[in-house]
Amino acid sequence: MAISDFGLQDIKKELQHLSSLQIAELILRLARYKKENKELLAYLLFEANNEHAFIEKIKAEVGFMYSQLPAQSYNAAKYLRKILRLIGKYTKFIGSKQAEIDLLLNFCYNYIEYTERRTSYKPLRMILSRQIQKIQGLIGKLHEDLQFDYSESYAALLNEAEKKFPWFYKNDYLL
Repeated sequence: MAISDFGLQDIKKELQHLSSLQIAELILRLARYKKENKELLAYLLFEANNEHAFIEKIKAEVGFMYSQLPAQSYNAAKYLRKILRLIGKYTKFIGSKQAEIDLLLNFCYNYIEYTERRTSYKPLRMILSRQIQKIQGLIGKLHEDLQFDYSESYAALLNEAEKKFPWFYKNDYLL
């Protein structure tokens, strides 16, 4: 006997027939099985109504994590990937392109501030390059007014990176 896969529409229809008490029991049972489910539920219940404060809290946490950045390039690259996983998880919770751009810009500014300027470790360099490319792509998907607002911050980021890192060329990343 195989377990049937039900689509999101099927689940939505079935949930409409349940009472609020039954739905609450299902949600609590679902939250028990995965840490990420519990974190998403906590975000939706307690943090979603004040997105700006949540974003600031994430920025503070990322700033603290950057202050703990290891000196060795290999370990620093691993730690930066850990920070990016955390940012990715929270941006998935928020579901906003603007929030993702804000968090990635913050990540890149922290990268510029805390990493060694003369590093020759290519994976460490590529972390910044990929995040800048990601920001570039996200800005392109926004409305024109928002694109203009973020393009100023993006240009400032490129200038800062070019000043600090001899291996960085901002012309490769212009909008």
